Amino acid sequence: MARRSTKLLNHLISPRSESSLGSKRWVTYMHRPGDGTPRPVTMIPGDGIGPLVTGAVEQVMEAMHAPVYFEKFDVHGDMKAVPTEVLESIRKNKVCLKGGLVTPMGGGVSSLNVQLRKELDLYASLVNCFNLPGLPTRHDNVDIVVIRENTEGEYAGLEHEVVPGVVESLKKEAHQGEDISLSSQTFQVITKFCSERIAKYAFEYAYLNNRKKVTAVHKANIMKLADGLFLESCREVATKYPGIKYNEIIVDNCCMQLVSKPEQFDVMVTPNLYGNLVANTAAGIAGGTGVMPGGNVGAEHAVFEQGASAGNVGNNKIAAQKTANPVALLLSSAMMLRHLQFPAFADRLETAVEKVILEGKYRTKDLGGTSTTQEVVDAVIDALD
Repeated sequence: MARRSTKLLNHLISPRSESSLGSKRWVTYMHRPGDGTPRPVTMIPGDGIGPLVTGAVEQVMEAMHAPVYFEKFDVHGDMKAVPTEVLESIRKNKVCLKGGLVTPMGGGVSSLNVQLRKELDLYASLVNCFNLPGLPTRHDNVDIVVIRENTEGEYAGLEHEVVPGVVESLKKEAHQGEDISLSSQTFQVITKFCSERIAKYAFEYAYLNNRKKVTAVHKANIMKLADGLFLESCREVATKYPGIKYNEIIVDNCCMQLVSKPEQFDVMVTPNLYGNLVANTAAGIAGGTGVMPGGNVGAEHAVFEQGASAGNVGNNKIAAQKTANPVALLLSSAMMLRHLQFPAFADRLETAVEKVILEGKYRTKDLGGTSTTQEVVDAVIDALD
């Protein structure tokens, strides 16, 4: 199957070359000049297995002489905030590659991942969940793109303890220009502006990448105002793309349909929390979180990382054994290369990774093998040639 063209929202990018292994599309998020000049990229190795998999990317980039160089920062999930110098580096470079950052459970410590998305207005999360040739899965013909609103909804973190033992979480709609007040602070949780913005991104992505259907995931039967506003925005945007089929599905039915008949889905657009659940479910169906690339995009910046949540991000045992799967981040780095207008390097890296997966000799434990991270990296480097 020929590779389909990767195009940017609001910018047409020339089609990519074909591969004999026929991999899927990796998304280019925004325009970058393609003059061949080496590009600086902010790197956050992160926690747990993060340094292992980001180190794998560095080795492969060096082996194929990719025209990028990394500005590396030591950031950990238990920090109170993302250091200012890190944000300044990303704003300067426009691009970041990161390993996982552990979010502490409870204790009032906010997620640095969420902080990054808010500070840089990375409003769209995109994960492409697909079957890789040679990797057995329960379902075939899975090729789902989950596009998730990334800055509001439940992840706004609006909750407080009313009295001891009673916690109130706030999820409420707000039209553009309206405010939601809680404890003398102003928040916008679900807004028409953000709902329309993510809907436009999803439909434009589908249009530019020859996708046929967009499915909005919601719980508007219960959350009639908040999710109702999200659906209203999707319906309005859908009228502007008559060539793309639009439908809607309640999130609980969506999960059931995903595990029973995932091939029915194409592009899925979701509010924040639902998208996290849907993307991880789809990734599990298509081969596991260890092989799914992804990224978070805003108008000016893009952060590339493992596409679906990695439950083993903070697994010190896997980190100590050096058996983390580097495939997802390697493919995310290929997305980054294409985004930076280096398509030949991206093609070369993707083809090498696919060849290793197809041959099946070097696989980490999560894919049914016994290989270490370094053995997989060495195999990819050998396959580059």
